[in-house]
Amino acid sequence: MAAEGGSSGESLAALLESKHASYISGLAAKLDAPGSYEGAVTEHLRMSGVYWSIAALSLLRSPEEVNEIMGLDAIIDWLFSCQLKGGGFGGNTGHDAHLLYTLSALQILAMADRLDDPRLETEDCIRFIAALQNETDGSFAGDEWGEIDTRFSYCALSALSILNRFDAIDVDKAAEYVASCRNEFDGGFGCVPGAESHAGQIFCCIGALSIAQRLDLLLDDKDDLLSWWLAERQCDSGGLNGRPEKQADVCYSWWILSALSILGRVHWISGDKLASFILQCQDDDDGGIADRPGDMPDVFHTFFGIAGLSLLGHLHTTPTDATTGNCNMGVFREIDPVYALPTDVVERLALKGQVMTRKDNNGMEETVHERLTRYNVLVSNAPK
Repeated sequence: MAAEGGSSGESLAALLESKHASYISGLAAKLDAPGSYEGAVTEHLRMSGVYWSIAALSLLRSPEEVNEIMGLDAIIDWLFSCQLKGGGFGGNTGHDAHLLYTLSALQILAMADRLDDPRLETEDCIRFIAALQNETDGSFAGDEWGEIDTRFSYCALSALSILNRFDAIDVDKAAEYVASCRNEFDGGFGCVPGAESHAGQIFCCIGALSIAQRLDLLLDDKDDLLSWWLAERQCDSGGLNGRPEKQADVCYSWWILSALSILGRVHWISGDKLASFILQCQDDDDGGIADRPGDMPDVFHTFFGIAGLSLLGHLHTTPTDATTGNCNMGVFREIDPVYALPTDVVERLALKGQVMTRKDNNGMEETVHERLTRYNVLVSNAPK
């Protein structure tokens, strides 16, 4: 399959997929080791760390291999130790419930095909999420302490879509709040109305509108301004940054590419140059991917780097390392840009969403990428 982004014709480094799989499978032992600094400083977000680990490995290995390598039964047991009486999940055992970690928990259960586990207090979880919506403006708080952020709007909509319970909230009001966080100046989105545009927030807002099937709220004269702002994030290194004048960072390979995928504008950046940047951030010795070349790898950037390669199509065309004695391309699974889950998981759950396409100069609709054909397609009249 050809890369989805623009091609520069550059030859790409090998994807160290076997080393990445080994890096991911060994993380738990490192973090749980007595005196582990990394374990201490990431204790509060362990739920998301487990999600990043399983999701990254799920793009490199089959579901059966992921189960065997990660020991999903033990992980699921731990996951339910993080479920609070009110229905939400904390970032670790003994931590308060939060929307961020509730979504991560549901994503883990979705990948493990365990959403029907009787220990999941589904109705309580739904009530926990719904109670965090502001009835006046449709925004969502992350927890009982009331911080408002468009990240939480995405988390709420994604979680309730996974649980198939949109009836628990006011979806239209939620979408209208997200749209109100769009900036006139550059077409981007911030964490609240009037806040600075940021690529991470833009994914959350575009993803939320996609899940709500309200991308029509973007159909105005700023339609292509947003895509232009996202494409302008590509730096000379080929990597993407999150805001103007910042360094490129591998994680934006996900935040920006996912948004451009939903908007039908991935071809506005150089896919080969971005893939080359991601591959340069690999740790040649121990596996894993860092934020930029020469830095230490971590699971956050490992997942989003692998996910970025998948969105570009390069995960299925880039040569792999020869340490396994064969090419593993037949096992690689694709990432869904709306839900950040493998596409086969999204298909199994029949999750809904919306993507955007445009008409070419001859009035014909542009082809939607195969991984997105399950979604509702909104046709924009903006020029190609």
